Amino acid sequence: MLELPTSGIDPRLPVVWGVLNVTPDSFSDGGLFESVAAAAEQGRLLTKQGADVIDIGGESTRPGADRVPIDVELARVLPVIEELVADGATVSIDTMRAEVARAAVERGASIINDVSGGRADPNMHATVAELDVPYVLMHWRSHSTSMDQFAYYNDVVLEVCDELKEQIALATTAGIARERIIVDPGIGFAKDLDHNWTLLRSMDRIRDLGLPILVGASRKRFLGALLADDTETPRDSGGRDVATAVLSALLVDAGVWGLRVHDVQGTVDALKVAHMLGEADG
Repeated sequence: MLELPTSGIDPRLPVVWGVLNVTPDSFSDGGLFESVAAAAEQGRLLTKQGADVIDIGGESTRPGADRVPIDVELARVLPVIEELVADGATVSIDTMRAEVARAAVERGASIINDVSGGRADPNMHATVAELDVPYVLMHWRSHSTSMDQFAYYNDVVLEVCDELKEQIALATTAGIARERIIVDPGIGFAKDLDHNWTLLRSMDRIRDLGLPILVGASRKRFLGALLADDTETPRDSGGRDVATAVLSALLVDAGVWGLRVHDVQGTVDALKVAHMLGEADG
């Protein structure tokens, strides 16, 4: 049974996940790493900058994105996984499809990151149980084309926790070892701006689930809205890295296990500063 990764910066700090989208349409870096060579080079750079995990995705989950055929997703991710695993990287496959998850693990990926938490593919939980690898189970209500229609909550923290509990129960019933599960509150997925901030302020309640927490807030819309100019035009995705790094540093005290980010260098720098300040206080 594979152990969960630990931070290469310091075991007391969150694990840094470097995002590697091998897609033409992801919201912030679509098209930049479509070729195997470009993707592998970026993966190596993220590792050099301090990423503990390289999270490879071949299907965009940006708001409004259409699904891609499974053969396209496989063709995008498998060669890149092979290249980076051969270099010794710890690789996660970002997919909602059990068949892609299985193929990725067979090629060397050691973590499955399922943004649907098992809701998109009825075979996912059984497949993960058989593969016996760490599994990121995210809060999710609908595919990208319709998820904004489901951003309605009476109590977003309570409902997200309850819905995560439901999926955790289904996952463990299917045979996934509880100690292999990582939860993700799904920042930006079927959440409006206020929902995201409320969840980020409520990590203590999500920690009550008793599982490691991965947060993926990097470059997302709620940060762009916060940084909007005086015409209320949101900051573009490329201008949200400093805000992401600040948020990453603040989440250290919230006890999150991992941070999924595009700008690994900025996040690592922010974590080092937060750690040093904490050491001085101690």
